[in-house]
Amino acid sequence: MEFRSIDILNMDLYVDDMKIGKVRGVIIDPEAWKLTHLEVELNKEAARELLGTNNVVRNTLAVSALQKGKACCTEKGVIVKVSFKQLPIYLRPIET
Repeated sequence: MEFRSIDILNMDLYVDDMKIGKVRGVIIDPEAWKLTHLEVELNKEAARELLGTNNVVRNTLAVSALQKGKACCTEKGVIVKVSFKQLPIYLRPIET
C-alpha cells in the first residue's frame, strides 16, 4: 500500500485515542528524499496540555512518533504510537 501526500493532508491526528489536531503538510529531507516530519496543527486542548498555550498551534511531528505501515493511516486518521506524555519529545516549532 502506498500513500501520496494529498492522502494524509487534513487527516485527523490521534494519540491515545484522543484527537489532538490535523495534518497540514509533509516535510521531506531533500538530501535523502525521505519524509521526516509532518506539519501538524494541534487543537486548543492539546496545545494547552502539551505546550501551555491556549491557541491552535502548528508544529512539526517527527515521523518516528507514528505507527509503521498501514497502522499509521487509518480511516479514522493518522495514529501516533507514542503516548501523549511523550509527544513533546517529537514536536518542534516550524522553522521559517
